Amino acid sequence: MSTIDLGGDLTVNRLGYGAMRITGDGIWGEPKSRDEAKAVLRRAVELGVNFIDTADSYGPDVSESLIAEALHPYGEELVIATKGGLTRPGPGQWVPDGRPEHLRSALEGSLRRLRLEQIPLYQFHRIDPKVPLEDSIGALAELKNEGKIRHLGVSNFNESQLRVAQRLTPIVSLQNRYNVDDRQSESLVDLCEQEQLVFLPWAPIQNLDGNRAVQEAASKYGVTAHQIVLAWLLARSPQILPIPGTASVAHLEENIAAASLDLTPGEVAAISGLT
Repeated sequence: MSTIDLGGDLTVNRLGYGAMRITGDGIWGEPKSRDEAKAVLRRAVELGVNFIDTADSYGPDVSESLIAEALHPYGEELVIATKGGLTRPGPGQWVPDGRPEHLRSALEGSLRRLRLEQIPLYQFHRIDPKVPLEDSIGALAELKNEGKIRHLGVSNFNESQLRVAQRLTPIVSLQNRYNVDDRQSESLVDLCEQEQLVFLPWAPIQNLDGNRAVQEAASKYGVTAHQIVLAWLLARSPQILPIPGTASVAHLEENIAAASLDLTPGEVAAISGLT
């Protein structure tokens, strides 16, 4: 795998793992098998994954606890990123809470569950419309100054919101929805490339049936459409760090194999809808 620098002092392989799917249905509660969930995490690391993305809201709390059970004590190269700012009243329900007191409590809980003294990358999960953005980011900047956060990132932000955050504290990553079918964050991918921010696309594999170029490339290389779109993300920008998630070891191995695919510029353009 190629690598990417995060915050200037962390280097990770450019295909990570998103640990949302190792929870129960609706991203709620325990997985069907804790042993299988932990096997997926261990296999990811065996395959060279050294960037794992999670959040306190996945479960809630379940994903972070499983990561610690499976992988602690962590290898020196493993970077665990987590997020705070969403609460979970029930399965499939996500409610923003950007109050400074909530973010501090969420961060402290993540530190305990992950068995860390400092979160390598802590991301503000979603803006709370009831709380001034400056208050939320200011609280996270304070926690960073206390040494509990190494680097800060943001999620589900537009450019103007990102600029507000950047005026308050250094931001090293942006995590937005982005895939072949949903390109609303296209300009933000370009911005991340210009400013050397890491772009983490969530929901990277969506609605592939209608993209003829994806299907043609999958047939040509003898791989799945899922693998083609992961290869497309890697080719789209050197600042993109895909984090596909799964609860299956076999599916995980398939995803990681996508890193070895080398699409031609013409194939990348066709999949992007530029030809």
